[in-house]
Amino acid sequence: MQNTTFTLAYWCVLVAALLPIVCAGVAKSGRFGVPRKDGGYDNVNPREWLARQTDWRARANAAQANSFEALPFFIGAVVIAHQLGAAGGWVDALAVLFVLLRVLYVVTYVSGKAAVRSVLWIAALAVNIGILLVGYH
Repeated sequence: MQNTTFTLAYWCVLVAALLPIVCAGVAKSGRFGVPRKDGGYDNVNPREWLARQTDWRARANAAQANSFEALPFFIGAVVIAHQLGAAGGWVDALAVLFVLLRVLYVVTYVSGKAAVRSVLWIAALAVNIGILLVGYH
C-alpha cells in the first residue's frame, strides 16, 4: 500500500467545505434569540427565512450558495492533480490561492462590491483550472 500524506491542498479542501457554513452563519448573525414574529431567525423554516432576507444578509446567503457550487470542481481538481502526480508544492500553493480568493470573494459579495467580486470569481476559477491542469503531462 502506498504511503500518502494529508497535503496542504487537502486541508484547503476542508476550509473550502466549511466556507458555505460560515456564509450561512453570517447571514443569520444577530438574529438568533430574536422572536420569529420580530424577524428573528426561524430554525423551523430556515430556507424560507433566508429567502426573505434583504441587503447583506441576502448576499451572504447567495455567497453560501455560490460557495457550495464552487466546491465540487475544487475538490475534483485537487484529487485529480494528486492522482496525476502533480508537483505537491504547486498544488498546495494554488489551493491556498484558491481559498484566499474565495474568502475575498465572500467578503466582497457580502459588502456589495459586485465588480470586484466578479473579478475574484474569475480569478478563482482560473486558479482552479490551473490546479486541474498542473499535473497534465
